[in-house]
Amino acid sequence: MRRYPLLATFVLATLFACVLSAHAQSAILDLPRDSQRAEIMQKIGITNITISYHRPLVKGRKVFGGLEPYGKVWRSGANENTTIEFTDPVSIEGKPLAKGVYGLHMIPGESDWTVIFSKNSTSWGSFTYKEAEDALRVTVKSHPGEMHEALTYDFDDPKPNATTITMRWDKVAVPFKVEVDTPKIVEESLQKQLRGRAQYEWQGGDQAANYLADNKLNPEEALKYVNASIQNEERFENLITKARVLDMLNRKDEATTARNKALDMGTAIQVHVYGRQLQLRGNQEDAFAVYRGNIKKYPDHWLAHNEAARLACAKGDFDTAVKEMKIAAAGANDPNKPTVEALVRRLENKEDINK
Repeated sequence: MRRYPLLATFVLATLFACVLSAHAQSAILDLPRDSQRAEIMQKIGITNITISYHRPLVKGRKVFGGLEPYGKVWRSGANENTTIEFTDPVSIEGKPLAKGVYGLHMIPGESDWTVIFSKNSTSWGSFTYKEAEDALRVTVKSHPGEMHEALTYDFDDPKPNATTITMRWDKVAVPFKVEVDTPKIVEESLQKQLRGRAQYEWQGGDQAANYLADNKLNPEEALKYVNASIQNEERFENLITKARVLDMLNRKDEATTARNKALDMGTAIQVHVYGRQLQLRGNQEDAFAVYRGNIKKYPDHWLAHNEAARLACAKGDFDTAVKEMKIAAAGANDPNKPTVEALVRRLENKEDINK
């Protein structure tokens, strides 16, 4: 090249042009990348958690402590920032974090890892990372894992109020726990949801009241919701819900009035299902009282014979119970017939079907 300076200049210029061309293409065209983009989402309660990242490959390299040095901030993926979004406030390893989109970074260690949630989620990699932009840092323990050629994020052990997010790459797994105050978030969300179309239909207020009752939250608010439901359309379902909420408020006389009104207007199926719900909650005597009323109102319905069998079973009179349940099986519709026939066999074996 020293002997041919013009040739050297031409070669360098050509290489430089090729580099510029390659970069221009990657910025303008949608071309395949070595580290493919991925997105994973998990709903916890009504909270969405979304991770967007690029998946580098091991390619036979030593990853942690090699390609990604210990003690140095790493982008937790490849290319642009790995991001994580929470649609509601959460806690990470017991520490609070507001809802929002965060740049997800990590500092690898031989066993102790730092997981970083940065307010800056739009950078390329960790090259311009600033600790001053941290929203939260937590320290977690890594552990050996099965080989993952491509970096992977998983939502492990999802529950109604928690999940564990695990980064897996090479033979290393790094988990961190995310928790959500689901009942509180739902309670706050109901107020917003019931300002939309749901406020004009009976189901919305009824469902909201039942959710609050199920989770032993704010019975006064539950009563407002179920009253709004009844105002839209008075039905067996929302009257039963109102009775339940009034019981929670210890307004027993009003609860009895609402319950009796519901039972008077309920179909045989509605009343039977309500009785079974009482049984499943452990309120056997109340359930049996409901069954007696249903038998009196609908004596020829196959469900009345089912209920008569349950009452006989409770007394230990299995002969009568089998007889009544066989009548129920003969009259049951096709979808329910196998279930009722199974109850006949249990009664013939002298099993308590009320448990």
